[in-house]
Amino acid sequence: MKKYAIVGTGGRAIFFYKALVTEFKATASLVAFCDTNATRMNYANSRLESFGHEAIPTYHASDFDRMVRETKPDEVIVTTIDRTHNEYIVRALELGCNVITEKPMTIDAPRCCQILDAVDRTGGRVRVTFNYRYAPHNTKIYELLSSGAIGQVNSVHFEWMLNTSHGADYFRRWHRDKRNSGGLLVHKSTHHFDLVNFWLQSRPETVVAMGDLRFYGKENAEKRGETKFYSRAHGSENARQDPFALHLDQNEQLKAMYLDAEMEDGYHRDQSVFGDGISIEDTMGVMVRYRSGAVLTYSLTAYAPREGFRVCFNGSKGRLEVEVVEQSYVNSGGEQAMEGALESRLILLRPMFGKPVEIQVPHGPGGHGGGDPQLLNDLFGDAAEDQLGRAASHIDGAMSILTGIAANISMQKGRMVKVDDVLKV
Repeated sequence: MKKYAIVGTGGRAIFFYKALVTEFKATASLVAFCDTNATRMNYANSRLESFGHEAIPTYHASDFDRMVRETKPDEVIVTTIDRTHNEYIVRALELGCNVITEKPMTIDAPRCCQILDAVDRTGGRVRVTFNYRYAPHNTKIYELLSSGAIGQVNSVHFEWMLNTSHGADYFRRWHRDKRNSGGLLVHKSTHHFDLVNFWLQSRPETVVAMGDLRFYGKENAEKRGETKFYSRAHGSENARQDPFALHLDQNEQLKAMYLDAEMEDGYHRDQSVFGDGISIEDTMGVMVRYRSGAVLTYSLTAYAPREGFRVCFNGSKGRLEVEVVEQSYVNSGGEQAMEGALESRLILLRPMFGKPVEIQVPHGPGGHGGGDPQLLNDLFGDAAEDQLGRAASHIDGAMSILTGIAANISMQKGRMVKVDDVLKV
């Protein structure tokens, strides 16, 4: 039985600790929580008790080393803010633990170098939790492309839409500061760039990108004629009429994890999406050439009226078209099955000289189109060998963020960027 410790006890951590103490009790043991905020750790323990599990030891972030020495986890699960992932990944490896980290693995090239070096020095293992690889429709795309259904893939058009609930949420939280998250082309698009790497079984070679803050932020709201502003929703009269406002006191989990905990660290989970201080983009376009020769055109919109994606592959023998509509979701530490849950999906195979064929894919239970349960079983259960190679390593984590990192450089410098010039992996 493997022992696990979790560092970072916000909304995403619940995805892991609930599974560990309910579904995988026979193969896994949760031994410790670590965080900068004691209130949040106490809430995590209350959730464990509600699942019928006893409370576990808690450690302040400054006592991370002591936690590892005293509780002796085999693996450390990292679910902190993105800019600190590298610190805990590297130190866990140095202390003899393997690591499971939330995406993105980290946010820039220097931090990525630290992780790659630590893996080489220690011989430890880092897994990145790319649950979208495990979604049945994304697995089917991989199977169709790898079988040669459309021949050699020459181009990909990929459009991802975040709606005014899920998309807006990145502009309320710590993600809105690019120093914390690397921007959405790193924090969110790491999923999407990883999927393209996985689907094509290739790596990005050159990247060019454009992007701006066009919808969120105070200046954009002023241009649209808005006159009523606020810094955060809690206690604000103006926020009562704002459909973008998040009211922490109306959600039990959000209140306990953030509103009741802010006295310790001053973090406000409910900042106005039309306030000042937002340094990430909400409208982005990226072009990528891969080592295989394929070219990707990618767009990300964070204020769309729908949630989901469209992706089309053009090959030497035909075309594959995919459209997926997902349910709206705000990360509140509540029902994880809602995250990425499907409303509809359509996969059409169009042979070069044949009639289009609709590809049927069985629906799986759980979040991210059924990918979450499969990922969790792969991490914590008695998983069979995955012939599709969906388990993502630190190399996969690096290649996915390097597309976004190169895109950030391209937007800043106004030029094409070679990925190997950013970091050679």
